[in-house]
Amino acid sequence: MRILLIEDDNDLGAAVRERIGAQGHVVDWMTLLADAEACMDTIGYDLVLLDMMLPDGRGIDFLRALRRRGGHVPVIILTAMDRISERIAGLDAGADDYLVKPFDLAELSARIGAVGRRYNGNPSPLTRIGAFDIDLARRAMTGPDGPVTLSATEWIVLETLLSGSGRPISRAMIEDRLYSFDQGVESNTVEVYVSRLRRKLGRDCIQTQRGIGYSIII
Repeated sequence: MRILLIEDDNDLGAAVRERIGAQGHVVDWMTLLADAEACMDTIGYDLVLLDMMLPDGRGIDFLRALRRRGGHVPVIILTAMDRISERIAGLDAGADDYLVKPFDLAELSARIGAVGRRYNGNPSPLTRIGAFDIDLARRAMTGPDGPVTLSATEWIVLETLLSGSGRPISRAMIEDRLYSFDQGVESNTVEVYVSRLRRKLGRDCIQTQRGIGYSIII
């Protein structure tokens, strides 16, 4: 997933970015709401991790404005405010989940996965492609001959294709999931990783629709 992290604590922000980046997610980290809003105007994010108190405003106001504009991107609130009334206010404003600082990074990873699957219309982490059983939560795949190993980038491409539920996913959308703002886009990256997935899952599992994108056969 491509995730927007809005957090002004440098130590926490770095730890969160390192953790979820190591799991194959692409993270854009902003410390100001103004910068986060500019990102939202440019990129279609899969998830927002939102601190409640930023130097230039309150996260809950950012969230309310997002929902008023019709923004449906899932949002997980990260905050040091642990009163029940504050949690309720965040959920009522349109948050999908809530974590109180300090939190365990493993729990954050689990909640990111759960919210992502729910928004993709597949709350179960288990799916099947042809003869291959896939556990998206564990990033584990088993085929007729046993476990199949995918690289972190191959998992990102596969998860992006699965999010379309059989509908075509454009090359640009896949690139958005692969690169953050500070990374350069290589022209043939998508084709390379689609080809690698075909070699592992079978050539017919991913179809190319010229001028439109790629779709996966489930």
